[in-house]
Amino acid sequence: MFAHSCNSAGNRHDLAEHLLAVAGLAQEFAAGFGGGYSAYYTGLWHDVGKFNPSFQEYLRRCESNPQARGSGPDHKGAGAVLAFDHCPPISMLVHGHHGGLRSLTETKTWVAERRGDAAVQQAIADADRAISGLEPCVDIGMPATAIENELSMELYLRLLFSALVDADWLDTESHFEPGVSSERAPPDLSLSALWERFLSNQRAMPHRAGSVVDEARNAVYESSVNSAEGNTGVFRLTVPTGGGKTRSAMAFALRHAIKHGLQRVIVATPYTSITDQTAKVYREIFGTDAHGRDIVLEHHSQATEWAGVDTESDFHPAQNRARLAAENWDAPIIVTTTVQLFESLFSNRTSRIRKAHRLAGSVIILDEAQTLPPHLLDPITDAIRQLTTWGRTTVVLSTATQPAFEALKPFADLKPVEIIPHPERWFAKLRRVKYEWRVDRPMPWEDAAQLLLNERQGLAVVNLKRDALNLLDVLDDPAALHLSTNLCGAHRRQVIQEVRERLSRDELCRLVSTQVVEAGVDLDFPFVVRAMGPLDAIIQAAGRCNREGSLESGRVLVFLPEGTGTPPGAYRAAAGVARSVLGSGADLDDPAVARKYFRRLYDTLETDVRQVQERRQAFDFPEVARRFRMIDDDTESVVIENFGTDAERERVRSDVSRLRDGDSNRHVLRRLQPYAVSLYVQRANELRARGLIEPLLDGVGVWHGGYDNVCGLLEAGVDPDELVV
Repeated sequence: MFAHSCNSAGNRHDLAEHLLAVAGLAQEFAAGFGGGYSAYYTGLWHDVGKFNPSFQEYLRRCESNPQARGSGPDHKGAGAVLAFDHCPPISMLVHGHHGGLRSLTETKTWVAERRGDAAVQQAIADADRAISGLEPCVDIGMPATAIENELSMELYLRLLFSALVDADWLDTESHFEPGVSSERAPPDLSLSALWERFLSNQRAMPHRAGSVVDEARNAVYESSVNSAEGNTGVFRLTVPTGGGKTRSAMAFALRHAIKHGLQRVIVATPYTSITDQTAKVYREIFGTDAHGRDIVLEHHSQATEWAGVDTESDFHPAQNRARLAAENWDAPIIVTTTVQLFESLFSNRTSRIRKAHRLAGSVIILDEAQTLPPHLLDPITDAIRQLTTWGRTTVVLSTATQPAFEALKPFADLKPVEIIPHPERWFAKLRRVKYEWRVDRPMPWEDAAQLLLNERQGLAVVNLKRDALNLLDVLDDPAALHLSTNLCGAHRRQVIQEVRERLSRDELCRLVSTQVVEAGVDLDFPFVVRAMGPLDAIIQAAGRCNREGSLESGRVLVFLPEGTGTPPGAYRAAAGVARSVLGSGADLDDPAVARKYFRRLYDTLETDVRQVQERRQAFDFPEVARRFRMIDDDTESVVIENFGTDAERERVRSDVSRLRDGDSNRHVLRRLQPYAVSLYVQRANELRARGLIEPLLDGVGVWHGGYDNVCGLLEAGVDPDELVV
């Protein structure tokens, strides 16, 4: 009996060997969160239906006639029936191992329909003869820690499903493309070896005698190393902007992982611009292994959306290329986005959820934790609670503006540990700016522009993309720079690099930006003007002012912009709460003010707007995936062909031509990603109807508007705030 047809060497994949190999891998992957025993049998049962003679005949037909390949006879029913008899929830995992998790209700109906099928019963009987110990001798029910309630069981099933899918794909891949399997090998350096590299790099860091900033960074680093000895759980790294939290967070994570035998460090940031920057810092520290493999895996949020594929059909080499794009995060250090992390965890799709089991037994650093979307905070904080309670995971909430998650129900009885004792002292020592307030009446854009024109170097941060473009227009400075998601990723990186070079050369430098510049982007202006907005956004904008403490004091001027000035919904509500908190004369250099602000904000906002938790309790996996969207609307990736150097444009156009010819290779898509912007689907459809966007693949198009970036869409009469994510 065979699991898969012939590979390129002419060898078939023995079915019993496949089931035992998947069982062993799944058990290994799930052992860290207490699911090893359940995972073993889930892997053992997942393809039992392939013992059906009709499925064996289907495999032989496909070998002689590849055009006959399709979904084939059902091969999941037999394993799902076995699973249901021993542990009903596990039947959902077998049912969904191709095509994705269904709801519990759908699975129960589906299993009941197949129970009386003679082919199903025959496959089970044949499997029992071929595999010793097909059925367990003892109960394989859920671990006690995972059945505290429906929510904990639901997350446990997600991780178990992830372990099954990853094990299945890896063993199948090793049959069809053993060369690819060898490429998947993770770097051959232990976390202890990486810690030695980190220490060496840390010792080489320059230290400025008498610098308050360097004194603070060193103290934060030492506290992070010392706090790593604590038990696993939830930690807060509360550090003022510029206090060295990127390095200190990694120091804590590595030491903590080594202390507790954890497997990896996962760093999640809110924006790809910060992901790029953070990954670059860590690559410079850790480098590569002896085989030239990068220690740091950088995984942006669009990668699996572009190339992930779920089908009902069985694995074959043509599908392997798409599946490889959905990384399984088998690496010691991963830098990703919070969108990628949480939307993968709450997905029902096999290609996305495949990596989720890697979250267990890891240290997860949530950089700029205050940016997590308020409308999804209940499911997000509940997942953090579960992972840190029974998943052997530690989560670090790293930011200068700590959110008051303890005000939310999932965090109500958790007591996060402060990595830095009494962090307020460092906020006081690193007081590097003075705030000026002009919020009593709206300020015309001409006046805001004049504030910048009065300075040689200045940053203006506004709340809306159209406001940024309006301010640029009024500024009428040909040397001024612009930064927003109107620009593709490569363009944003170019702008940030140009800003850094101008500042380092003490040249004229004026930058007009949206919030994309605030959290985590290392820029150091002497003057920042910020449109009134959420309190954490104002504080983060101030973090781009006098960042290195080279001035006696920087200036941060907060103004009330003319017009609406803020996006609707939670952002506007947060701006209102900020005005209320600031009205009492709050000191923005006191971290307690941010906590007070967030407590008021969470009292104001609904933190589970789409009732995700309700659908999780019902084990309705497809509906949870539909409702859990960190970006509110469906988006489409649109490639900008006309940005960059002549060589860049030629490469992009060449790759676009390959997509036109039907080549959806993951490497092509990855190369194009920096030259793409994300547009709301509704607006993209309108532009497609006008001939401005050419469709290439599902969810991927190319811009034909004649501009080098979407900024030019204003000339086409399009509001960028209704267009670009």
